[in-house]
Amino acid sequence: MPIDTEKRASSILDMDATSLAETIQHNDRTSTEIVESYINHQRQVNPAINAVVENRYESAMDEVRQKDEQHSQANHAPLYGVPISVKESFHVAGMKTTGGLVHRKHLIAKEDAEAVRRLKRAGAIILNKTNTPMLCFCQETDNKLYGRTNNPWDLTRTSGGSSGGEGALLGAGGAAAGIGSDIGGSIRLPSHFNGVIGFKPGPSQVSDQGHFPGFDHPLQKRMSGIGPMGKSVRDIALLYRLMADERPVEQTITDFTIDILPDWTGFPMSAATKHALNQVEGVLKQDMTVRRSVPPYFGKSAQLWQEIMSIDGGKAVAELAYNGEPNVVLSYLKEKLSQRTSIHSYLSWALIGAKLFKPSTHRLKEIEATIKQGDDVLASYLQDRLLIFPVYHMGAPEHGKVYQEIFSIRKTFLQYMPYVAYANVWGLPSLTVPVAENENGLPIGVQVMSINGNENAIFDAGKLLEDRLRGYVRSATV
Repeated sequence: MPIDTEKRASSILDMDATSLAETIQHNDRTSTEIVESYINHQRQVNPAINAVVENRYESAMDEVRQKDEQHSQANHAPLYGVPISVKESFHVAGMKTTGGLVHRKHLIAKEDAEAVRRLKRAGAIILNKTNTPMLCFCQETDNKLYGRTNNPWDLTRTSGGSSGGEGALLGAGGAAAGIGSDIGGSIRLPSHFNGVIGFKPGPSQVSDQGHFPGFDHPLQKRMSGIGPMGKSVRDIALLYRLMADERPVEQTITDFTIDILPDWTGFPMSAATKHALNQVEGVLKQDMTVRRSVPPYFGKSAQLWQEIMSIDGGKAVAELAYNGEPNVVLSYLKEKLSQRTSIHSYLSWALIGAKLFKPSTHRLKEIEATIKQGDDVLASYLQDRLLIFPVYHMGAPEHGKVYQEIFSIRKTFLQYMPYVAYANVWGLPSLTVPVAENENGLPIGVQVMSINGNENAIFDAGKLLEDRLRGYVRSATV
């Protein structure tokens, strides 16, 4: 590839979705050139990171050629000709939705998930689908159908989960933006580990129609969110507006108080994470009132999250995974001994945990009462307030460590899950922004959270952090 052409392609990969849409509209680049650059880059990086599990490159190229032909007459949609990626758990017409399960490997979706449909309507071009853990049921991305996804900053480290394929691909610059889902840090952990921007909306803000698996229990449903992942906060705000049922209200960020979680809570926090929070404090106190404070119910959130996830003892997920009535313990033992079953040990062990933590009828009533009480308290507490938390206690660990920390029989999830569980349990919109790097050069992100209705304040705070600290940087490792 000639040097000028190579530089031009590289600059395309560093551009966010908004910039790409503008360059198409201004005739600086064609949709064909842009999509071709991303397809070539995916082919280059994916053998190392194993993020893309299915592509539609030929169809995508046909679509952008048509868009280029119609360009002069087009009333440009906001994502006109922009290539995006989609987590495997969303239906895309003509593509598989397997949940990483071998017995679903031939199932083809007939129609798009609602979130996908809305982004297509806005002009986006779907390039591919990305890897997940089985049934999105783990914070590391590995399954028996597609294998393990690696972090583009260090292939020996986790990409997180369950949107780990999205995080890894975006971290490597393999798409302009993407779509993820989050019921236990599944957008935010991959965003943090891979150095990208990610947003988990609050309950019922973005339709989950066409996401597999779904959640029926109201307490589980309120913990989940469908949201965008990408390279800039302005892209995240744009994609969220396109996907959400309601537009966020206009707000003035200086009217908000910022509460940053202190490092003396007793929960694990690396030196690099503490330093990142101090940097965030220094940046934000230039414009706003900033305090170091622990919000209500912080200490209870990890336990509540685990019990809510275990409401049916994992029965619904187990039936999907095993394609019928399973013997989960036997399956786990067979896999540990032979590593030749069709179900990853991560999932079987998580389902054993769900049986152990299944709340009794009495305990479930206590949980419901606590949630109702907490919702009332936080609705008042967060009316004009943003919270800033770490995402995890450290940057991306080696493969397997997150699983060991969260799914240990010693209940170490109580130490490691509060940072992400808080937004799930209390239904808070949460934006992850990379703000620093650790001693190994791995990204460190923080979360900006509040209640439904304060999304624009969250985005404005995120833009300040992005502009004054690290923001998105494309990995050059792969």
